[in-house]
Amino acid sequence: MSKTYFEEVSFEKVDFSTTPLAKGEYENCTFNNCNFADLHLSNYTFTECEFKNCNLSTATLSGTFLRDIQFKDCKLLGIHFEQCNPFLFQVSFENCLLNLSSFYKRSLKKTRFRNCTLQDVDFTEADLSNAVFEGCDLFKSKFDNTNLEKADFRTSYNYSISPAINRIKKARFSKEGIIGLLDSYDIIID
Repeated sequence: MSKTYFEEVSFEKVDFSTTPLAKGEYENCTFNNCNFADLHLSNYTFTECEFKNCNLSTATLSGTFLRDIQFKDCKLLGIHFEQCNPFLFQVSFENCLLNLSSFYKRSLKKTRFRNCTLQDVDFTEADLSNAVFEGCDLFKSKFDNTNLEKADFRTSYNYSISPAINRIKKARFSKEGIIGLLDSYDIIID
């Protein structure tokens, strides 16, 4: 059975809950103002695609390939990125809402999160070395046995990262953000 293949196709204002997205491979495609909420996108392949102003909340991505994917101004609530195929997994996020999502054990080296809301996101055992969190809200996000070496948190806020259970060598933090490294010690800073 042959797979459906799309290259350099632009999808505009499509509600894929009523008009199903053909299962297959999408390369250099753009999805603008599209709705993928609650859909099963398992085993699809997306390569060098851009998602703009899309809603992918609670979509299922089991075995899905995400290779060099840009998400801009997207709603991605409750996405389990750890279920994606790990081979050449590469994503970036700008102005996205990623609350309640999970990157458990996901390799996110050099990943860029720019002006994103990342509340209650699970980064347990993820590799975020050299990742950049620029202007991100990390309220209640979980960092447990996470590699944060050389990651940049200087402009982000509301994080709580324990140096005792995470690798933070040469990670960058602002002076104001240091409290996020100490709050697990239950100390009072005046």
